[in-house]
Amino acid sequence: MMNTKYLLSLLLLFSTTALLAQDEPLTRADTLRGTNTPERSWWDVLHYAISVQPDYRKKFIDGKVTIRFKVLKPGKRMQIDLQEPMLLVRAGTTQYPALPFSRDGNVYYINFPKELAQGSVVDLKLVYEGLPRIAMRPPWDGGWIFTKDSLGRPWMSVACQGLGASVWYPCKDIQSDEPDQGAAIYVSVPDSLVAVANGRLMEKKKLGNGYTSWHWEVKNPINNYNIVPYIGKYVNWTETYSGEKGKLDCSYWVLDYEATQAKEQFKQVIPMLQCFEKWLGPYPFYEDGYKLVQSPHLGMEHQSAVAYGNKFRNGYLGRDLSGTGWGLKWDYIIIHESGHEWFGNNITSNDIADMWVHEGFTDYTETLYTECLSGRKAADEYNFGQRKGIRNEKPVQGVFGVNREGSGDMYPKGANMLHTIRHAIGNDELFRQTLRLLNQRFYHQTVDGKDI
Repeated sequence: MMNTKYLLSLLLLFSTTALLAQDEPLTRADTLRGTNTPERSWWDVLHYAISVQPDYRKKFIDGKVTIRFKVLKPGKRMQIDLQEPMLLVRAGTTQYPALPFSRDGNVYYINFPKELAQGSVVDLKLVYEGLPRIAMRPPWDGGWIFTKDSLGRPWMSVACQGLGASVWYPCKDIQSDEPDQGAAIYVSVPDSLVAVANGRLMEKKKLGNGYTSWHWEVKNPINNYNIVPYIGKYVNWTETYSGEKGKLDCSYWVLDYEATQAKEQFKQVIPMLQCFEKWLGPYPFYEDGYKLVQSPHLGMEHQSAVAYGNKFRNGYLGRDLSGTGWGLKWDYIIIHESGHEWFGNNITSNDIADMWVHEGFTDYTETLYTECLSGRKAADEYNFGQRKGIRNEKPVQGVFGVNREGSGDMYPKGANMLHTIRHAIGNDELFRQTLRLLNQRFYHQTVDGKDI
């Protein structure tokens, strides 16, 4: 009984509402971005088909998106998010080829002539273009990345967690609505470059104009911000992992001149998958495979195409964030960002105010991997060492409905909360089964923090 009371008290303290703990005033744009508005709530996204052609020299994007959606209740005014300075050019359906629309900052309102019937499925076709926001310090400052590799060749990608996928393509930019039937990504690039995206490569097609279209398909639900292209002089190799659900295709994409050291560093992937499947349950996206893709930024948990930019070093760019030495036994980006496949991608928070669900649990996967690699004592030491990163500046839970995360303490404090609960339970097998049950119970779902 004492343990139960203790855990409840701990969770209540951990989940304190942020309220006035924000650094910046809230705006109408914040509400439009973070709320399931009436113009969003009447329709459910089923599938995205995204076709994009970036112009490296002009830093310009031409694109088309088809949003397949189901009408949950009759509605005629639809909110589509596309951040300035990107421009929506045309909107239409088969029945209504040219729909009128208006803009309110980073939101477009598309108006149908009459209410769409409940239960109907509609393909909305959007044409857009523009100069996307450029990421100045990715992945922390989001936007499109137009850079060069060390040989001076074009290297492009996107980082948009928090900022939102609408920074580069029109979508329903709210975490609570993932495309139930996945996404198709078509990226057209010069013939000399390679385009990688989420899921599996379906087709590589030369267009005859000096460009090649790379078609990738995701079969599972996916967060908007996880849909990302990588464009550069990539080479690829593969291997197969024999996991809990059978054969898992593992695919690796790195810049051509980095292949030798990458092949050595990426040997950590299979042991990571073995450890996480033991503790968390089967890898959630067998249908789409597992990919690790070298990126022009440090890293991000892009589903089935994890971004890697840790310079093929153990630790966090060669540093151990715990200060114990155990964090130098493994590559932080491979372990942490892959951990998000379970917490963040499989289980996704409805509102980023509950991002502690993503980051607290994923931060704890570092402790679990340390235990798999070096034993329980090492895991205890690593977890305890993380506490030095806790600042206690504000609550880890953000403000709901305005696209505001809580404190960065959600990482180490979340991991320490979970390890404390584990100690309080005093039964490691029960704790392990609880983590696995979470990923089974909320498989491919969006949740509120209170659900967890």
